Amino acid sequence: MHGLLQLFTLSSVPERHTDCIIKLMQQLFTRFDGHIQVQLWDGQRIHLGRQPAPLDGSPFTLIFRTPAILMSFIKRRDPLSFAESYFKCDMDVEGDLAALLALREQFNRLHIDWRVKTAGLLNALTMRFSKPLSVPHWQHSHFSTSKTVYRHTRSENRASVQFHYDVSNAFYGLWLDPAMVYSCAYFSSPTQDLASAQTAKLDLICRKLQLQPGDQFLDIGCGWGALVIYAARHYGVTARGVTLSQKQYDYAQAQIKSAGLEARVTVHLQDYRDIAGQALFNKIASVGMCEHVGIKNIPVYLQTVRRLLTSNGLFLNHGISSDTEGWPDNLGHTFVNRYVFPDGQLDTLSNLQRQMALAQFEVLDVESMRAHYVLTLRHWIKQLAQQHASALHYVNEATFRIWLAYMTASRLSFENGNLGLYQTLLCPRGASPLPQPLTRRHMLTPHARQPPNLVF
Repeated sequence: MHGLLQLFTLSSVPERHTDCIIKLMQQLFTRFDGHIQVQLWDGQRIHLGRQPAPLDGSPFTLIFRTPAILMSFIKRRDPLSFAESYFKCDMDVEGDLAALLALREQFNRLHIDWRVKTAGLLNALTMRFSKPLSVPHWQHSHFSTSKTVYRHTRSENRASVQFHYDVSNAFYGLWLDPAMVYSCAYFSSPTQDLASAQTAKLDLICRKLQLQPGDQFLDIGCGWGALVIYAARHYGVTARGVTLSQKQYDYAQAQIKSAGLEARVTVHLQDYRDIAGQALFNKIASVGMCEHVGIKNIPVYLQTVRRLLTSNGLFLNHGISSDTEGWPDNLGHTFVNRYVFPDGQLDTLSNLQRQMALAQFEVLDVESMRAHYVLTLRHWIKQLAQQHASALHYVNEATFRIWLAYMTASRLSFENGNLGLYQTLLCPRGASPLPQPLTRRHMLTPHARQPPNLVF
């Protein structure tokens, strides 16, 4: 494996110490309600956890390259130290990564008995093997332990967006569709290809918003510009997008120029809260952006949209929800905020809809797209894994592993219902006439001008 560290040779770990470490690991996994197979630095394989080894073999094996991994965990008491060991290539996963991540919450139950903790041998082993790992600088480049977002200020949100999205346009391009749509696609069947499913999603948003020539359309958190370009090209709107990512902004500007749409499409490097004016747009979309807002700032987010929207306009919010309130402190949430989204926070759909009502919005339509996100993530994971070698031209091994683990864990969360994805269509309360047909027929019929295999 590229970048593996040979911190300890086999001869540096006496057999008696290895035996003691095995006993510590068995004690550590006493409350682990599952089964894990571990391969040690000397090739020895051991089985841990309450469950016996599956008859057809373990779906995965954790490969420990050094005893310092275990000692570091015992000293830090941080389950995510195992994750860091994987990112730093001190630990590998042989087999099904998803099967390992399905057990991730079990790591909260890892426990060392107090009698073992007070043993002099543990102290001796910890001193011997918990030396700071001499990890090359490049392996730390995408760790965000010092980037916790507390207030969701403009500067914090800008730094967080840049941390997540400014990795590399080329890196994202390896596993996204040709239009660079980084949100849930819309599949008509499980076998549909990703590119056409993403085009279908763009068109679905346009149909739900009833876009037509002359509309003033705003896309909050426009990404690489796919939606604003699509809406202008196929529905004749005048579109404006805002993003905090410099790389997304530069890419979108180039795509707008290439499409010859400079007169009708603009993208601004701007915080949505800084858009001046009132009732400027009769159609607004926010796709995968409210996850960055922060729970305490949801009222500000919705009030800003309400200020910018005309009295009979339409607003579509496309966002991920959680099955628990208030973004509680748990292993999965800590992982996301430490390594992927420093400002990410999710709440339940019911809490979000309550805030929508308080912001004087009326909910016109809600569609669950959880099953679509499972399919989307399967495409992204497969393409990222297949592009491993190419990805290392743009990011380091640690970043590649972070993204692979993050998307795999996200897929599992959507599969088991811990995460949801909803498109919610709203209008200002009391809008007259109501800007919504009597049926949903306009949402269900693909646009007649939608070209096949659209490439941006």
